[in-house]
Amino acid sequence: MTPMSYALVDVELSEPAAAVRLEPDQSGLAVVVRWHGRPCGFVTRPFPPGTTLDAATVGRLADDAGGYQALVERLRSEVADGGSGPPLPAVTLAVCTRGRPDEVARLLGSLAGLEPPVTGVSDLLLVIVDNAPPTGDTRAVVEAFAASAPEVCGRPLAVRYVVEPLPGLDFARNRALRHAPDGLIVYLDDDVVVERSWLAGLAEAYAENPDAGAFTGLVLPLALDTEAQVLFERRGGFRKGFAKRRHGATVPGDGTYPCGAGVFGTGANMAFRVDLVRELGGFDEALDMGAALPGGGDVDMFYRVVRSGRTLVYEPSFAVRHEHRRDRAGLRRQFQRSWGMGTTAFAMKLYATDPEVRPRVRRLLWWWVRHQGRLVRAGITGRGPVPLDMALAELWGGLVGLAGRYPRAQRLAARIRAEHAGR
Repeated sequence: MTPMSYALVDVELSEPAAAVRLEPDQSGLAVVVRWHGRPCGFVTRPFPPGTTLDAATVGRLADDAGGYQALVERLRSEVADGGSGPPLPAVTLAVCTRGRPDEVARLLGSLAGLEPPVTGVSDLLLVIVDNAPPTGDTRAVVEAFAASAPEVCGRPLAVRYVVEPLPGLDFARNRALRHAPDGLIVYLDDDVVVERSWLAGLAEAYAENPDAGAFTGLVLPLALDTEAQVLFERRGGFRKGFAKRRHGATVPGDGTYPCGAGVFGTGANMAFRVDLVRELGGFDEALDMGAALPGGGDVDMFYRVVRSGRTLVYEPSFAVRHEHRRDRAGLRRQFQRSWGMGTTAFAMKLYATDPEVRPRVRRLLWWWVRHQGRLVRAGITGRGPVPLDMALAELWGGLVGLAGRYPRAQRLAARIRAEHAGR
């Protein structure tokens, strides 16, 4: 069987496109479309291995995928007034990690290439939270980075390494929150690298939306070298589009909003006002509990932000690249646990804790069951966006999530806190 990997290229629409030749082990092309560096579109297309795509073909693919958004960006730049709006306040970059020193080193290395925001940047603090670390390797990486006197956009970057002994992503996120001064806290997964526009994009979103309580950004693939990574993008990946969006408390005519909180973005790249997250009580430590309940903490916080009456803003230029799971077994677990179990367990939490939205949760779950049924049927025929085994894994994980997974995770989180309180 022909190996499934895709060439991943950037095409700048303000310049002539270049021809692309696929390698013998590449069975498709993925294009990130840009206009003067700003991401405007993304497209994947299968092609026979070794195909040479001429410049005209590559240009057409790029224009079809991002031409409209590029026009929007061109018009926006012509009417923008440059440096208007407030500068970024103090920014805490929080990276929660466990046992992945190489990924942490790669992420830290990407910070050096950031473009400075037009509106300026205030104090920057990097907090690396090592969650129940199995070794001292991550500490060594962070200490070496701190010793290099790192700078971001010409300003010194303060670096702090802390250990969170309680295992669980939201324990680590809350630990980072306790170390953050007032301002913004930005959470990055350890398996991303930042785009050059990342900090400038956050500053732009902050200046344009001074009322916002949270910000999410575009997440593009870092590589599409394996079948699993290609399948992940066929499923939609982490992308939420290339247009700026403001999410408020309600959407007229949407009978499930805001319960389908996945529409807001992803925890791989998200920012919040520090005072708001503290006011909301921090992240729910019963979510993102590994095998017990491996997801939901990010969408739960997005939901609580908009339910509090604050706006959540999606900004495409606040962008990162994410290293997707490389093997099918890992991707299947993600379908089952994160997208299946995490989605329905979060819905059941809403049903139990927010009676006002129960009709919306019921509609959401009914839509979800029908949607998963369509994915399974399409998988059976081989015409679906994902193979049958992935569709079945997501369906099974969702059913498990419906069967009391959140209360069990709550009990586990309480037991972990109690065990560590005595140490």
